Amino acid sequence: METSEMEEKMEVEVIQNSMENISIFPCHHEEEAAVAGPPHEALFVVLTYLPLYELLAMSEVCKSLRHTVNNDVLQWLVVQGPLNWRLSDEILVKLSSKMNGKLTTLGLISCVKITDSALLKVIRNNPLINTLHIPGCIGLSPEGIIKAVEILSKQNKTLKSLQLAGIYSIKKEHLETLHSHLKLNSSDPQNQNQPLLYHEYRNSSSHLPASDRQIDVGMCPRCNQVRVVFECAKVLCNIKDKKSKWFRECKGCCVCIPRCAQCGGCMDYLEQEETACMDILCSECWLHLPKCDFCNKPYCKRHAHQQTVSPGSSGFLCDVCQDVSQDFYVIG
Repeated sequence: METSEMEEKMEVEVIQNSMENISIFPCHHEEEAAVAGPPHEALFVVLTYLPLYELLAMSEVCKSLRHTVNNDVLQWLVVQGPLNWRLSDEILVKLSSKMNGKLTTLGLISCVKITDSALLKVIRNNPLINTLHIPGCIGLSPEGIIKAVEILSKQNKTLKSLQLAGIYSIKKEHLETLHSHLKLNSSDPQNQNQPLLYHEYRNSSSHLPASDRQIDVGMCPRCNQVRVVFECAKVLCNIKDKKSKWFRECKGCCVCIPRCAQCGGCMDYLEQEETACMDILCSECWLHLPKCDFCNKPYCKRHAHQQTVSPGSSGFLCDVCQDVSQDFYVIG
């Protein structure tokens, strides 16, 4: 067996043992129990909304929280980084079995190893699921997703939210079938609520991106591909003057229409400005953001926390320039 295969097998065994025992951190709660008081009651409410990694961490805080995680039936299962790339079909089925059929929210964020068989097994065993978020789960097929939605639509009749962004194998005919199961009519104004803006969708602090739409993907009017379709955040682009020839429709996916990571507005390719975080900004947003003292590139709002305070200056250094400066001092 090759080394990479052995390492992968060991990682799977570690994560399985961790999840089965609800433990991934060293246990200190027995030693601290004598000096620490009971947790606030609000923490027990918070547990039902935590992603898996944070849930495992909370189970190590004290005995009472650990007992709650181990024995209470939780209705929320969200797996994201850093555990998403390790999650296998077997582990997912074992985790969902702890819910005793009470699961209402299933979020698998870029869990690339999950296949149709595991997803359908979880769906059949949890008919109360009303939120299904599986963006970036490229191991799933369109047929498997359609079957899952069909089951939930029949059992629960109220699938409130379905997110499929990043699963590029879904075609127009698949989307139409999903709409039929969700009883959506794309021409119905009630299914076109608040416009979906690129910067708000992208900068959402939630592990389940906020959107009031029942399904997050649609047909891009530019490329006719099934992707997340954004409205433009620019005021002028949303003023439809039939007499004006300068007006251009800029609704579409981010592949067809480049958008500013800061304001969500559409941009010409010549208008794009570089950032220290590799996102793109419009010229106006770029001008108003603080810049790195060395390379003169800003961070967008989403990555502003990566700034490093520059010694002897009121500005900052980006990650790249910080590494370069450290190498310079070491060599010097």
